[in-house]
Amino acid sequence: MQEVQKYLKDNSKRFLEELLDLLRIPSISADPAYKKDVHKTAKFIANNLKKAGADNVEVCETKGYPIVYADKIIDKNLPTVLVYGHYDVQPPDPLDLWNSPPFEPVIKKTKTHPKGAIYARGSCDDKGQAFMHVKAFEGMWKTGNLPCNIKFMIEGEEEVGSVNLGTFCRKNKKRLACDVVMISDTSIISNKVPSITTGLRGLSYLEVEVTGANRDLHSGVYGGAVANPINVLSKMIASLHDKNGHITIPGFYNDVEKVSKKERVEMNKAPFSLNNYKKDLKIKDIHGEKGYTTLERTSIRPTLDVNGIWGGYIGEGAKTVLPSKAFAKISMRLVPNQAPDKITKLFSDHFKKIAPDSVKVKVMPHHGGEPAVTPTNTVEYKAAHLAMKKTFKKDPIPQRSGGSIPIVSMFEKVLGVKSVLMGFGLNSDAIHSPNEHYGLFNFYKGIETIPYFFQYYSELKK
Repeated sequence: MQEVQKYLKDNSKRFLEELLDLLRIPSISADPAYKKDVHKTAKFIANNLKKAGADNVEVCETKGYPIVYADKIIDKNLPTVLVYGHYDVQPPDPLDLWNSPPFEPVIKKTKTHPKGAIYARGSCDDKGQAFMHVKAFEGMWKTGNLPCNIKFMIEGEEEVGSVNLGTFCRKNKKRLACDVVMISDTSIISNKVPSITTGLRGLSYLEVEVTGANRDLHSGVYGGAVANPINVLSKMIASLHDKNGHITIPGFYNDVEKVSKKERVEMNKAPFSLNNYKKDLKIKDIHGEKGYTTLERTSIRPTLDVNGIWGGYIGEGAKTVLPSKAFAKISMRLVPNQAPDKITKLFSDHFKKIAPDSVKVKVMPHHGGEPAVTPTNTVEYKAAHLAMKKTFKKDPIPQRSGGSIPIVSMFEKVLGVKSVLMGFGLNSDAIHSPNEHYGLFNFYKGIETIPYFFQYYSELKK
């Protein structure tokens, strides 16, 4: 392993330059205007896998964006690790809130990242983290220290719901056969407190449309006599939570997993400063469901949030208009036992029911995903624990995440294997937000740690 680590250290500057080139490609899967760039990114990943030493490298076309596949099978009798990641990124809007252009990566030193952090869209989610695996593999292969088989599956539609990944996995079940799926698309508690994600929330994402009159109206002539869809939509959304932060949709909590008091106590032992939390976000106070801590609200409790709302005139100056339509995008984070299809229907039925007769309501589901919990007594978890302990010099803490990676449950259903969620980002890295960044410490620590996972996993599987 010393030989691997020396190779990784000697080539660290090149690794960084290659990542910066990857980050310069605006692979925004949600916007068709960037179609060529998304395809260009897939080819970039494929070329890097070839250079690293992978075999059977292929840019596999789907009905949407391609999936990059590659492997290195050294012995069919050895265990196989399937590395999953994604090369597509979130839209960078609002652009005016970025301190530097989102696709012109720059490195800046901060209090959190004294060694520097890469500021660019996709730096942490997930180009930087997926690229760690390509470079770690290169180090193991080039030095003759790859201890088991490895396969790569890096997709370009994660940020739009991985709509074609399930079909790809079912059609290529034999090709993707493995013993465990390794995913680095999560975070650690801090650079001084490593952690391994053991749970993910599910997701139901949809869009609503409220329509009033058949056209935009003069607010002086019709105001007060005809329903304003923006006013109505605002009231409907406000009614979805009560004064205690409880979601009011009938049946919403029926299947929510009941977490034991013992587990809640253990969960809240994780290092967390409420003052630092508020200071980082520049807020005076926190908000959420009554009876739960911040750590619980963001991991074991379901949520409902408006992700975007619009309608009427929003240009310069004034236009006294009563809009015909109002829209909102809404996401619900789900916990174990909550089925996204069921929750989507509960929301749709309720939202239509509470609409006044003065408007028409349309609910359009977009995508969803199952919640997942990964056990801590498996070989893969133990290997990840040992690997992080080796490089961080302390035991990592198991922690449930508030985010969603819907494909985790799909991998278990289709491929019949568990996943290990060993990410290296920080919650403060502003993923999905302006000024997304990824620490150089985190990038290099991931590359350093991954080979140890392979070593320990291979040893524990014997």
